[in-house]
Parts: sequence; C-alpha cells; structure tokens
Amino acid sequence: MADDPFVLGGTSYTSRLIMGTGGAPSLDVLERSLVASGTELTTVAMRRVSPGSHGSVLSVLARLGIRVLPNTAGCFTAGEAVLTARLAREALGTDLVKLEVIADERTLLPDPIELLDAAETLVDDGFTVLPYTNDDPVLARKLEDVGCAAIMPLGSPIGSGLGIRNPHNFQLIVEHARVPVILDAGAGTASDAALAMELGCAGVMLASAVTRAQEPVLMAEGMRHAVEAGRLAYRAGRIPRRHFAEASSPAEGIARLDPERPAF
Repeated sequence: MADDPFVLGGTSYTSRLIMGTGGAPSLDVLERSLVASGTELTTVAMRRVSPGSHGSVLSVLARLGIRVLPNTAGCFTAGEAVLTARLAREALGTDLVKLEVIADERTLLPDPIELLDAAETLVDDGFTVLPYTNDDPVLARKLEDVGCAAIMPLGSPIGSGLGIRNPHNFQLIVEHARVPVILDAGAGTASDAALAMELGCAGVMLASAVTRAQEPVLMAEGMRHAVEAGRLAYRAGRIPRRHFAEASSPAEGIARLDPERPAF
C-alpha cells in the first residue's frame, strides 16, 4: 500500500505487519514465514542474539533485508530493561527498542510502573521506544507523554491466541493517540489481525500465531492479507450498526397488488 505508508519512528514501511521470531520450529520455516508475511521489521529478543554467528536469526534477517527490532523480553524491572536496551544498541547499532517489562512469569502481563519508568529513561537516552503495554487508555497516554514513538497494547496475554478481549479500550486508545497504535500479543488467527486494523490500529505485531501454527508459512501469508484487508476496511469506513434492517434496494417501482384485480 504505497499510498498509505506506515511511519514508525521516522522510518516509512510498506508493510504494517511486524513479526516476531520466537517459537519457530526451525530457521528454514522462520525464513519462509517471514518472506510470506511481507514484513519489513522483526523483533528479536536480546537474550537470544549472537551478532557474529552464522546460521542465526540475525543472519536470516540480514539476508532478507528485514530491519531488526530488539526487544527486552524477560525483563522484570526498569533497570533490567534499560540495561538490555543499551546492550542491544551497542551490539546491533540501532536506537529502536521494543520495551517489555513484565510483572510475572505466569501472565507475562506488563508491569505498568516499571514500564513507564523504563520508557522515560530510554527516551531521555535517545531511544525510539515502542512499549508493550496493557490495553489501558490512561497508561497509553502517559507513555505517549514521555515520548514513546508508538503504543503497543496487548489484545490478550502473550501466546494465548485469545484475540482482542477489549475492543472498546482499543478504540479509546486509538482515538486519543498521536502516535501509531500497534496490536501486540494475543492474535490467534487472521481475523484477530483484521479486527485490530479495522479498529484503527496502525499495525499488528505477532509471533506465536504464525510460528506455532500447524502451517506457519500459510498462516504468515494469511496474516499479511488480513492486515491489508483490515486497513482497507478502516480507511473505507464501516456502515453504522443498526437495531433493525435497512433495505439496500430503493422502494420505488415495487409491484403493488390491486385488491380489485387479483394477480392470480
């Protein structure tokens, strides 16, 4: 969609689908899935990165010309996340960071207090911060106020495949945001990605929905089309929801029975 670029942190992308690499059964499947998805930006957890090794995720991304988005997965405190982001910048030479500060291992939900603290520190340090956050409109506004380049609310817990559990909150976040809003976590199938885009999200971030699908490459292609279809539907504008039917055909010209002249 060249006439509708996705601008994130000053960089323009033609694809609105951000892929993750976690859970892929093999590098070969991952590579074919990335190609099928059409993504131009892909997250990599810093704890899995070996910048100089051959046959690594990074070598696949370099070969495909896909930009790396390091994340701070597995961090529980602002301090851990800030240190991880700085190591990523030194190792990969990028100021982009997907900021994750989780509260516990069981839910993998963001810790809002530590997240906001880390976001403010990293923005002051010159990073382009993309925070994984709860679907809380107030927290989203505060993250934007400290200078985050996008807001990435979860649809439901990571890897759950439950889709967007609170579409109303997504609409509230989108309506008030001055930066891109990107669905992050919870997508299970293509309709979840399409719904996010129809709600006004600027993009979709997903990993497990593709890498753990029965046919990852096929699902990646489905997600690509779902994101594109959802964006087109959002731009087109949906019809209002009604309690009662509204005929699509005009009433003029309808045959009326004459009580004095039965039709048969």
